[in-house]
Amino acid sequence: MSRADDLALLRDYTASESLIKHMFAVEIAMRAYARKFGEDEEKWGTVGLLHDFDYERWPNPPDHPLQGAAILKERGYSDEIIYAIKSHADYLTDCPRVSRLDKTLYACDELCGFITACALVRPQRLEGLTAASVKKKLKQLSFAASVHREDISRGVADLNWDLDEHIAFCVAAMQTIAAELGLLPA
Repeated sequence: MSRADDLALLRDYTASESLIKHMFAVEIAMRAYARKFGEDEEKWGTVGLLHDFDYERWPNPPDHPLQGAAILKERGYSDEIIYAIKSHADYLTDCPRVSRLDKTLYACDELCGFITACALVRPQRLEGLTAASVKKKLKQLSFAASVHREDISRGVADLNWDLDEHIAFCVAAMQTIAAELGLLPA
């Protein structure tokens, strides 16, 4: 499958521009990590781009991501891609995160959403956003209250990463597509 195929599938199932931008943010972080680790950037990008494509139609567990997994299987996506996407749902106990791909998706998903929330309340958006600033907002539980902070903590712990470095890495990746994410300085 090509990125054009991935985008067509995403657009077929998702109307919300904010959800689409979230998937773009996770995709770019996944691609950046794939480059860093010498992994398949296209595969990792696909996982990031499509991880929530079914969420708008089937937001309730376990429909999300199982409905999407069935659609991906039907369209010929690899078992590895499907498994990684399924593994980002903690409630699917038969899909534990085992590979670096699985764990990286989980580590990037909530964090990219949180970084977006942090950027949206700053006039400079992503420009100049620091790990310290993001961590300060993480401690403020009323800010972006729907973000599961324990997922962010668990994600970096699963990969034995430093939280500051992970935040800075994801911010830097997202800065490369700030216009596409609607996160250029106001």
